[in-house]
Amino acid sequence: MQTLYTLSVSPLALQFLDIFQELDIVVTHFDSARNLHRALKTQKPDIFIGEFVYAWGNDYAGNTLSNLDVTLRTLQAVAPRSKRIVVMQASEAAHIDKLLAVFPLHATLILPCTADALRTALKDTPD
Repeated sequence: MQTLYTLSVSPLALQFLDIFQELDIVVTHFDSARNLHRALKTQKPDIFIGEFVYAWGNDYAGNTLSNLDVTLRTLQAVAPRSKRIVVMQASEAAHIDKLLAVFPLHATLILPCTADALRTALKDTPD
């Protein structure tokens, strides 16, 4: 049995419970990075799915790429073998290369994604 953490604050969170059950994956959804980081202290996920939202220079240094920066950095440290998947709206896809330049990801999916695309991302072995 694998564990999956999802992070999404929008109603776009993936709702593919049948796929997760089929693949014997236990899902825990978080709507805040703070709560997800708290959970990482006790349980490391095998898989992480986060919704990417590009940061339009919202900090003084201008070095924040997205809403997932801290979470992806934390996962690299505490769960380096976890499979990391990012989902996004099509309007955000133009900026995903900036995130990929800094963080290795297993897969990126554009919403609404198909069940087959998600199944493939969950089953595939990282490079």
